[in-house]
Order: sequence, then C-alpha cells, then structure tokens
Amino acid sequence: MLEVEDLTVEVGGREIIHDVSFNIDIGETLALFGPNGSGKTTLLMAIMGFPRYEVTRGRILFNREDITHLPVDERSRMGIGILFQRPPVVRGVKMREMVRACLGGREDGAVIEQLAQQANMVELLDREVNYGFSGGEVKRSELLQLIAQSPEFVLLDEPDSGVDLVNISLVGEMINDLLQKDRMRNRTSSGLIITHTGHILDYVSVDRACVLLNGGIWCRGNPREILTSIKSHGYEGCAVCQK
Repeated sequence: MLEVEDLTVEVGGREIIHDVSFNIDIGETLALFGPNGSGKTTLLMAIMGFPRYEVTRGRILFNREDITHLPVDERSRMGIGILFQRPPVVRGVKMREMVRACLGGREDGAVIEQLAQQANMVELLDREVNYGFSGGEVKRSELLQLIAQSPEFVLLDEPDSGVDLVNISLVGEMINDLLQKDRMRNRTSSGLIITHTGHILDYVSVDRACVLLNGGIWCRGNPREILTSIKSHGYEGCAVCQK
C-alpha cells in the first residue's frame, strides 16, 4: 500500500531525513521506534504532504501511485489519514460538526452518536474541538475523527503520549478498530505507528518494526525483540549494535 524509496526531507533548509526506504503492505501495521529528535514526526508529515517538509530526493508511492508532490487534501481524499501528536484547538467548531465533516455524505445523527459512544465522547460532542480537553480526550477526539473518515492508511504520531492508564486501553481499542485488527483475513487497512516508549504495543499488535536514528533507519525486525533491546540497552545500544 505504501512505498517510501530513498526519501530525503528538509525542514527550513536543514536535512532531517536521509535516504529512508521501507514499505507497508495491505493490511499490515509497521511500528517506527526512535528517540525524541530522530526525525519520526518529520517523516510522517512528509508522507502526509505538509509543505513545510520538503522532499529533496526519493519518492512516496501510495497504492502504486506517485504522491510525492501531491498536496495534503489530495492525499486525504485518496485514503490517507493522520493522528497528530499535538493537534490544534479549533475554536468555534463543535466536535459534532467536525465528525459530520469527516463522515461526508455518510452522515446522520445516529451514526455520530454511535461513533461518539464507542469513543466515550458523547458528552464532548457539543464542545469546541480539543478546547479544554485532557490528553486522553484529545487522543480520543483525533481517533473519533479518523474512524469517521475511515481512511485506508493511517499515520499515528505517538498515540500513547500524554495518555493516562484510564484512557490508554480505550485508545488501543479504537486503533485496533481503525486498523481492522479483529479480522484474521481480508484486512484492508494499513498503518504506520511512531512511538518513543513502545507502550502502545501493549494494546495494539504490529507486524514489523524499525528504528529511526539521526534521520536514518538503523535496523528492522520483530517489534517485541526490538522493543526489548531498547528497554535493555536504550537507543544508544541500537547505534552501537548497528556499528
């Protein structure tokens, strides 16, 4: 579904991502580990097409179509969605209106209420988007919008950050629903989850993993094995192992 080939990305004239390559198959979820400042968010923003993140080399293919230089809205309409680590507050727009917009022509009041019930967000539907929300409520707000959008491919930026133990289980359930983890076969949704701590792996199963260090991919393999190594030796251990 997604192919990233020799991708190099600059932000403000500074090269952040260097010659990164990976692919994600239909129905597959990839975890991308990395310390703060390693370039994880830059990579996600470049895949989504935000103009501040300039691709200077390489290309991005989605369902075999080159999307490297397409604008954000076109990528979204093609079926790519994103969960931001720090989404903005949207004053003047109610959650109900935002979910209705994400649903598009598939909307009716009953569907909005049903999705909000699933996300434990019914009482927040008439609040302004993310205004005064707790960390867990912000994550559930983002996931509610994504589930309403129903993208083929989702980019999840640190879905476990700022989420307490009460909310993390529900956040995991919503991500599993978004990625169709209840299906053993015929799964059509794919995802890329970036994480610093790896806590989300206790709630969401992923198929493969890799580590991003200093803007490049240093290793690939079994998610649990990589996470165990990171917990034992830190990201510094990953760098030493690669050398």
